[in-house]
Amino acid sequence: MTVAVPGGDLTVLRWPARTPHAPTVVAVHGITANALAWGTVADRLAGQAVLVAPDLRGRAGSREVTGPFGLARHADDVAQVVQALGLGPALLLGHSMGAWVGALTAVRHPELVRRLILVDGALSFPLPAGVDEDDALAHVLGPALARLSMTFPDRAAYRDFWLAHPAFAGAWTDRWDAYTQRDLVGEEPELRSSCVPDAIRQDGREVLLDEDAAAAIHRLPCRAELLWAERGLLDEPQGLYDPARIERAGLDGTRVPATRVPGSNHYSIIGGAAGADAVVERILDGGSAA
Repeated sequence: MTVAVPGGDLTVLRWPARTPHAPTVVAVHGITANALAWGTVADRLAGQAVLVAPDLRGRAGSREVTGPFGLARHADDVAQVVQALGLGPALLLGHSMGAWVGALTAVRHPELVRRLILVDGALSFPLPAGVDEDDALAHVLGPALARLSMTFPDRAAYRDFWLAHPAFAGAWTDRWDAYTQRDLVGEEPELRSSCVPDAIRQDGREVLLDEDAAAAIHRLPCRAELLWAERGLLDEPQGLYDPARIERAGLDGTRVPATRVPGSNHYSIIGGAAGADAVVERILDGGSAA
């Protein structure tokens, strides 16, 4: 389906529930992702909830939606999806950059959000002294960012690019294949990512530096939980978060409890069976009050 927003129409995917009174969750993807990133979570939900996921502006089906970009603009877009589809107050689920967007949506539109599940995102740290924001973004996102300047001769080549990514080693699934293939636009032999580079640059800078985005998790007006992956974006042993870093960031664990998802990396926390099951458990925890 589509939802009108300033600058165009957002594409929105919807997975239905088996029963008429099932809860609804609105899911927000990461910085270079698209709505099909939630496919494994939808599978593991098995119709116990309705899952609604927009392609954020500048990505996949919403790549033609014009700027301005930025996290506040995405938050207002998510609020428009909630309003247009009559879903509020909603349970919001956000992964990576989508977690910052979800937290900002709750702060900017508190009447539309009743609960938040923040997955490996939303908790910010200052850049180390002397570190350039572009270098920091490239370091954090790695191959996911590098691919935006690449072209691919065919769909198999794009699949091979992702198969070589350390986070997917031995864990490739049909769902991940569909999600990554949905990112492609253009014609062979010059296929490329659907992500609009200006959108990714602006959004990435704000994830790193925007004060309102950094403050949102500390100002939430609703119940929330942070789920964090124990491994990183490249499956490295150190993930984005650990107990010491969470404590240093000043997260109030009574208001926003933080829970490690064992065996997960930044991608498998939503795309692997164990990670998706942890997310589904939180969706259904109190989710009947849709």
